Amino acid sequence: MICFAAVTRVRVSFEKVGKRFDTRTVLAQLSGAVEPGRVLVVAGPNGSGKSTLLNILAGVIRPSRGEVRYRQNEEDIPRARWFAHLGVAAPDMAVYDELTAVENLMFFARLRGLEARPDSIGALLEELGLGAREHGRHVGTYSSGMKQRVKLAQAVIHEPAVLLLDEPSSNLDTAGHDAVARLVDRFRSRAAVAVATNDPREMAWSDARIELAL
Repeated sequence: MICFAAVTRVRVSFEKVGKRFDTRTVLAQLSGAVEPGRVLVVAGPNGSGKSTLLNILAGVIRPSRGEVRYRQNEEDIPRARWFAHLGVAAPDMAVYDELTAVENLMFFARLRGLEARPDSIGALLEELGLGAREHGRHVGTYSSGMKQRVKLAQAVIHEPAVLLLDEPSSNLDTAGHDAVARLVDRFRSRAAVAVATNDPREMAWSDARIELAL
């Protein structure tokens, strides 16, 4: 089985966050929070900064101004420890084509110091709609939708307290979207979830929404 850490509740807040790339301002004076037990949807046209905001919240890039805070029990979590609480799935994330889906997830589990068994990993993949007969194939042979399922699985393998999803249903059919919806619903009760999307079906998951503009 996968040995998960005890459930934690983490709040992510951002205050007057701005981001510039050279002379182009992508985000300006943006404030809000990703709250435990709620889903924040970040919507807006392509190029409006949805992915940039999630990358800032994940600590992948630093804002040009403003601050992001992770807090647990009213105490700040140092930036160096955000990764332990965080799960991310995004279109530009990579999986290892030369490994199988199970091998990919066992590798990601080990990076997080988790014990994992192929059967428990297989159950997670099946929850996301990747059938058992596909688990032993190299990911390089997968369709884009199948790879998306692996990315989603690695985002939640450690039951994160903060889950950031960038276009989570991209490349998925209706059944795949429904599987992601069930996953989001499962995490809604225990995690702080943010979803960047323009998909009306994903917007319907929101408890709170930020609308970005060009």
